[in-house]
Formats: sequence, C-alpha cells, structure tokens
Amino acid sequence: MYEIRFHGRGGQGSVVASKILAKAFFMEGKYVSAFPYYGVERRGAPVTAFTRMDVKPIRAKYQIYEPDYVIVLDPSLLSAVDVLKGMKENGYVLVNTVKTPKEMQDELKFKNVATVDATTIAIKHHLGSQTAPIVNTAILGAFARVSGLVKIETVMDAIRESAPAKQEENAQAAKDAYESVNMGGD
Repeated sequence: MYEIRFHGRGGQGSVVASKILAKAFFMEGKYVSAFPYYGVERRGAPVTAFTRMDVKPIRAKYQIYEPDYVIVLDPSLLSAVDVLKGMKENGYVLVNTVKTPKEMQDELKFKNVATVDATTIAIKHHLGSQTAPIVNTAILGAFARVSGLVKIETVMDAIRESAPAKQEENAQAAKDAYESVNMGGD
C-alpha cells in the first residue's frame, strides 16, 4: 500500500487534490481511499488530506502516520507544521517552491526531495488569483512524475472529470508541472 499525505492551507485545494489523485489511481484499476483532516476550518488555516492506493482492498480507516509521500502545497507550512512527522526513511517529499531540491534537502534535513514552482504554473493558467493561486492540480502533475505510480494522462483525465472549474486549464497545469518538476538529478 502507498500512503500520501498532503499539507496545504484552506482554499488551496489540498482536499480536492487528494480526491482527484484517488480518482486517477482508481481509473488505473487500483483500490483507493481519500479523506481530509480539518483543524480550524477557515481559509488559510493548515489542512491535511490523505490518499491511499493499493492493488488489493484497503481496510485502513485512519489518518496516515507513516507516509510514503508528502506533498506540500504551501512552503510557508514548513515552519508551522512538522510535514516530515512519521515519514518513511525512503519516502519522498514534493514541495511547491522556487527553491532547488538541494536547498530543500538542506532545509528539511531529508534526502528525497523534489520541487516544483506550482504557484507560477497556476498563475500562468489563471487558476485562482495572482495573490491566491490554486496549485492543487499542478502539484498532482509533479507527483505523477516524482512517484511513477500513476500516468500523467490519467491524472489529466481525472482532473478534466473532477475539477470544479477550468478543467482544461487545470489539466494543462498538471502537464506543465510534470514537465518542470525538479528531482535533483534532472
């Protein structure tokens, strides 16, 4: 079983991202589970969402405490939330930032880090506003490349079927992020 934990802020779409990722996995014939954890329910407050994927039925109905992947939609959370809590030693962290993987490795003290500037990609595709871009679909494209667990075409199809608005723009943002994610060895 693969477990993915999303860290974002209210209004950034981390809950929607977890559901779209689950849909993409499902479209490829996998068993899935996706659910949110809300603290203070207000725009800008930290939000955590979870997705599980397996080739057999998933019986786990609890939060993800030892993720294989952590996806950080807002880099300001790195100083507010322990995003690496319980992270598996060979896990992978994907951060929406302009920093390089090496810079993030040094900051997080963790070896497997990928970065993508999902904010600029979201702004380019007019997702959200200049001051509050919606980065969730872009980050899913980057995740597809980093993880290799799901095809980018499937992610784009799931986005087209599930995004509440601007389906094609969201799908293209995912493709752009897939093509521009920095995994350190690129």
